[in-house]
Amino acid sequence: MFHIRTLTVASVLAVLAAASPAALEDRTLDPVCVQISNAISSASDVYYPGQWLYDKGIAHWASSSTQLAKCVVEPGTAADVGIILNIVGSTQTPFAVKGGGHASNPGFSSTTGVHISMFRFSEVTYDAASQTAVIGAGLVWDDVYTALHHMAFRWLVVVLLELAWLGFSWLTNQYGLTIDTVKAFELVKPDGTVVTVTENTNSDLFWGLKGIVTKFTLKTFPQAQVWGGLITITASFIPQVAAATADFSANVQDPKAGIITTYNFLLGEPGISQLLFYDGPNPPAGIFDAFLAIPYLTKDVSTRSLSSLVQSSPANATYGQRGIFNTVSVLEYTPNMLDVILNETVFWGTQLSLKTGSFISYDVEPFLPTLYTHNTSPSAYPPNRSLGLLPFNIYYAWASSLFDDDFHDAAKQSASQILGAALAEGQSGIANGPIYPNYAIFDTPLSDMYGNNVAQLHSLKLPSTLTMLWPLLVASSSN
Repeated sequence: MFHIRTLTVASVLAVLAAASPAALEDRTLDPVCVQISNAISSASDVYYPGQWLYDKGIAHWASSSTQLAKCVVEPGTAADVGIILNIVGSTQTPFAVKGGGHASNPGFSSTTGVHISMFRFSEVTYDAASQTAVIGAGLVWDDVYTALHHMAFRWLVVVLLELAWLGFSWLTNQYGLTIDTVKAFELVKPDGTVVTVTENTNSDLFWGLKGIVTKFTLKTFPQAQVWGGLITITASFIPQVAAATADFSANVQDPKAGIITTYNFLLGEPGISQLLFYDGPNPPAGIFDAFLAIPYLTKDVSTRSLSSLVQSSPANATYGQRGIFNTVSVLEYTPNMLDVILNETVFWGTQLSLKTGSFISYDVEPFLPTLYTHNTSPSAYPPNRSLGLLPFNIYYAWASSLFDDDFHDAAKQSASQILGAALAEGQSGIANGPIYPNYAIFDTPLSDMYGNNVAQLHSLKLPSTLTMLWPLLVASSSN
């Protein structure tokens, strides 16, 4: 076994923070934060408003997910996470846990209380004997892919690392969801106990995880070069894109092939960001020909490493703006459904541009109907693996907090419109089907995501010796 760590800047930043004349002694520090600072080991730190590492700690990809906390705690060991949980539990202090910082739902990984940042959990360890890798909970997938690329191995997971780890990816058709590749978690339970969770030990927690994860152990698979990248296409050629997307969704059965067709509204008009992927150096003839024949504005498609392909997508183009996700589940991306999605893009793009809207986006993500069949072990999500429900993401970005409610309401109305269109064309299986939790808007009922598994999920909190902590933990979903 050997170890690779992604570039960790915490030590450099700590020097800068220490050199800053923050004059913390001149202000009243939160007593719970001080108690934590006195209790944790030297592997961890506490930062306060006015320190640069405090600002880094609370920052999110979507600025609307950032709140001003009493302090930021950066634990460096699982044992220190346990100490922190015991203190916030015994003092009934609100807290949040942030991993990669990509949560779009306000308050899901932020707080006005104690903000726990998992930044220091940045390990990437590969074990050749078991063909598994252990990754820390403070990483983003760009870092993980880069580290594993040097060993020619890959993760089977979503692009950004979040503790909401369910995960679709370019490899889902072949290997399933992120959850289907997990072998173990290092978990800090609400009572502060550090445990290893596997299918055979703490199996109830493995089924429906509850607590703070510090490490993930996942299966890896040999990875050669892939083919693909991003094409941007202007409004006049959207009908050709829609036809190619509907045909791909209905007819391509090669599990190594994938697309994401994103309908955008930007600078006053609609357009397409088209991602193509093939798990091999060159795709067979015919799979992507229709897409490649469409005139384009920009094109970056080639044979490359998986890490290069992932990083070619402009995922951070709207970093720092306010944002929200919402979703519906569908069974098919038919020509009619794609027309509805285009209409929603133009309608809400036009309306929301008047309210500081900068980017209106609808992600069409086709997969094979067998995508949930790669794991026979039960899991909280999806509650039903017999339906080949497809993910679909609505994403809005804007500048002013004055219009937060307008964008949240629009995302809900648009999701309802798209769901109604799918039902109207006969996709009756989606009526009570689960929706993807990573895309679900903040007030989505748990039953809409986890179905009949909600009661069992609630029961997992009962054995805890710190049941008083549970309402705080549930309110602090980790991303």
